[in-house]
Amino acid sequence: MKLIQSMIIAFSMYSKLPMPVIEWKKENMKYVMCFFPAVGMVSGVLTYLLGRAFLYMSFGRLFFAAAMTLLPILVSGGIHLDGFMDTMDALSSYGDREKKLEILKDSHSGAFAVLGLGCYLVWSLGVWSEVTSDMLGVIGCIFVVSRALSAVAVVSFRPAKNSGLARTFQDGARKTAVRIFMTGYLVAAAVVMFWLSPVQAGCALASAGMVFVYYRHICYHQFGGVTGDLAGYFLQVCELAMLTAVMAGGKLWS
Repeated sequence: MKLIQSMIIAFSMYSKLPMPVIEWKKENMKYVMCFFPAVGMVSGVLTYLLGRAFLYMSFGRLFFAAAMTLLPILVSGGIHLDGFMDTMDALSSYGDREKKLEILKDSHSGAFAVLGLGCYLVWSLGVWSEVTSDMLGVIGCIFVVSRALSAVAVVSFRPAKNSGLARTFQDGARKTAVRIFMTGYLVAAAVVMFWLSPVQAGCALASAGMVFVYYRHICYHQFGGVTGDLAGYFLQVCELAMLTAVMAGGKLWS
């Protein structure tokens, strides 16, 4: 029962999919992060199915790219993009650590958040316009990989502060269980990706690894640890990097 409640909390928090309303308690928070990549599975399956449908119906490339760019945002409700925008403001402030953490807590969006979001969406639109149907299977898996790596970071990196969403999940999580679950997700996703296309899979996973190393660096050196906003920033950057890598790998070695 606790596992089911943890799954409901995960989908309620990280997606806009309708879920039963339950009380958040310490007992049912232990395994929430174990189901975080399951939310990515929904995005991945929808991306694959709708992407194939749009391409089969010969929609224009711009329409296809716009729909695929918006689909993950609609599923997640934009919660991760919110963290991306807050982090862009903080990183662009060039303030000290305390100033950056203060900016992360600010509910207002600054100029650099808006610019960062615009650049992100334009790049995503451009990459999706080059995606072909044979890439969709590998792309569908990146939503699982990004969330699995994000969950590993949340339970493994030190927290930047003693409060906030990331600290809440750190304190409530069964960290060993989360790491075991995430390893399973990552291995399963990698196997599927390499089975579909070794070249695209290798490019995607290599880019994810590089983004993860970069993410740890900015967490520790810029903010002193991980926060919920930084987790959202990582997830968005990781997915865009993997999407770009899959597209480039598919184009260069086709």
